Amino acid sequence: MTEPDSSRSRPQGAYDVFLSFRGEDTRKTFTDHLYTALVQAGIQTFRDDDELPRGKEISQHLLEAIQESKISIVVFSKGYASRWCLDELVEIIKCKYRKTGHIALPIFYDIDPSDVRKQTGSFAEAFVKHEERSKEKVKEWREALEEAGNLSGWNLKDMANGHEAKFIQEIIKDVLTKLDPKYLHVPKHLVGIDPLAHNIFHFLSTATDDVRIVGLHGMPGIGKTTIAKVVFNQLCYDCGYGFEGISFLLNVKEKSEPNDLVLLQQQLLHDILRQNTEKINNVDRGKVLIKERLRHKRVLVVFDDVDRPDRLLDLMGEPRWLGLL
Repeated sequence: MTEPDSSRSRPQGAYDVFLSFRGEDTRKTFTDHLYTALVQAGIQTFRDDDELPRGKEISQHLLEAIQESKISIVVFSKGYASRWCLDELVEIIKCKYRKTGHIALPIFYDIDPSDVRKQTGSFAEAFVKHEERSKEKVKEWREALEEAGNLSGWNLKDMANGHEAKFIQEIIKDVLTKLDPKYLHVPKHLVGIDPLAHNIFHFLSTATDDVRIVGLHGMPGIGKTTIAKVVFNQLCYDCGYGFEGISFLLNVKEKSEPNDLVLLQQQLLHDILRQNTEKINNVDRGKVLIKERLRHKRVLVVFDDVDRPDRLLDLMGEPRWLGLL
C-alpha cells in the first residue's frame, strides 16, 4: 500500500513525527484520528500502512524512518507487545540516546503505564510467547518497555476525562511546542530590565477575562523589545498561564504596506491556530478571519515596533476581536 506524500519518500531529517502503533488495535480508530490531526496541523508524519507478516523482521525502511524523525510517538495499546512493534521501540529508545534532540513520546491508549513498565497484564501474556520464540531479543525488549513506561507522556484515562478528540488536540499542541518552541532569546545580565518586566508581568498576569493592552514607549535603544520578550517568555513558559495561542510579531512599523499587513495577519493566524489557514487575499479579509477565528480564544500577542496606534487597527481591526490578555 502506498503511503501519503506526508510520510513517504522524504529526504533525511524531513519527518517531524514517526508513529509506532499496533495496527490491528488502533489503525482504523485512534491512530488514524491522531495521524489525520497531525497532518492537518502541518506536521510531517510517518505512518506505516503495511502490517508486517507474522514473524518477519522490521524493515530497513522503518528503521530509517525512525532515525530520520524528530519525535517518535508510541501508541501503547493492549496488543502493542508484538515483536515488530517492540523492534520499533528498541530503535526509538536507541535514537533517544544516539540522536541529539530526538524525543520519545508515549501515549497510553487503553493500557496502564505500569503494565508497559513491568510487562504485566496483556504484555505478560505476549512475553510468555516471546520467551519461547524470540528468547534472544526478550532482554532488550523488556529494557525498552521499562524505559518507555517511565517516560513522561499522555494517558487517555487521565486526560480530558477520556474524551478522545480533546485528548488528541492536547497531544497536537504538545507536539507543536516540542517541534517549534516559541521561547525567545534574550541576553544575559540585563541591567534595569527585570524591575520593569516584573511590573508589566504583574499587571498582565492578574486573572481576568478582559482584553488587556499594554504599550511600551520611549527612545530607540532603551530595551523595549527586550522587556517585551522577557514578559512574553514568563507568561508563556515560565509560569504556564495556559494560553490557547501566542504570537510575537516583529517590526510592525516596517510592514505597513497592505501586502505586508496581509503577511502579518497570516503569521498571526498561523502562530495562534498552529495550522495552515486559508490564503488571505486582502487586509479586510484578514480582519474578518481574525475576528471569526480568534475572538473566543485566550491569547497573548506582542506587536513589536508599532509607531502609531492606528497600525493595530489597520492590522487586526478592533482589539476586542482578539481574546487578548
